[in-house]
Order: sequence, then structure tokens, then C-alpha cells
Amino acid sequence: MDYFEIKTERLVLKPLGMKYLNSTSTYAMDYENTKLMCNLPDETIDEVEDFLTNAEKEWKKEKPQFLEFAIIYNGEHIGAVSVYFENDTGELGWIINKNYWRNGFAYEAAKALVDYAKTEINVNHFLAHCDTENIASYKVMEKLGMSRTGEWGGRRNKSALKDSAEYQYELYL
Repeated sequence: MDYFEIKTERLVLKPLGMKYLNSTSTYAMDYENTKLMCNLPDETIDEVEDFLTNAEKEWKKEKPQFLEFAIIYNGEHIGAVSVYFENDTGELGWIINKNYWRNGFAYEAAKALVDYAKTEINVNHFLAHCDTENIASYKVMEKLGMSRTGEWGGRRNKSALKDSAEYQYELYL
């Protein structure tokens, strides 16, 4: 896939890769930033490097199975937004460095990615999941127009000692 950017009013979404190692490790290795996430926090810089290497490899494919974007605000990498493809569905995810929380950046980035995936890749069905305690995340899903379509237990966040519950949201365009 050719290199490109998605621009919003305040943000630029750029392909996530190794050039963002330091800024990604800042939020991906931070417990407070990731405590409600299944696959984070990363415990070593090697884990962050592996993730970024895989993201870069995926960008080079003609038909990627997922797209991971760095979220850039005022020239600073503040988080990431992604879409993973399975059949005709795109599963959305996002993370924002805690120093930039409560500014609407996750919504703005996710909205831009949904619009891109719909118009350029022809994805009309989107999913997202979050811990039931992650109020900020499910508020982003609701603001995107997604509806809650499931709730179940058995979610194990990487840094948790016990299982929690999870919400599923969906959007059909």
C-alpha cells in the first residue's frame, strides 16, 4: 500500500512504524495508560519493537489485514488508531497518551479512519470492544454512532489479576 496521510481538523494520521518507537513506548509501557486493555502494557522495548515492525510490514502489503496509524497533533505523536479487517468487517481500536486525554482526539482519529475505510476500502460494518469500566472508550464508540450489541465476561486485561467484562459495539453504514 502506498504511503499516505489522513488529515482532520487537528490531527494527521500517518502509518505507524519504527520511527515512533520512543513515543509509542511512552504510552504502551505505561500501566495507567493501558490498564483496561487486553494486549498492553508492553513490558519491554522489544515488545514495542516487534509490534511496530509488524505494523510496518503490514503497510507494505498490497492488501493489508490491518492498518495501524500514528496520531499526530501539533507535530507530536500522541497515540494510535487502527482497523483490523476480517471478511467485510473492520474492527476499530485506539489508544491516546494519557497526557492528551479528554480532548476528543480518539473520536476525531477514529471518525477519520471510519470515513477512510468506508470510502476507500468499502468497509460498511465496524466493530469495537472495550472493558466495561473503560467509560471514555465506549463514549467514543457511542459518539461514532455505534450501538452496544454485546456484553460478556471472561475478558482478561494483560495487567489484571482477574477477569472483567467487555462491551461490543457495532456500526453499519
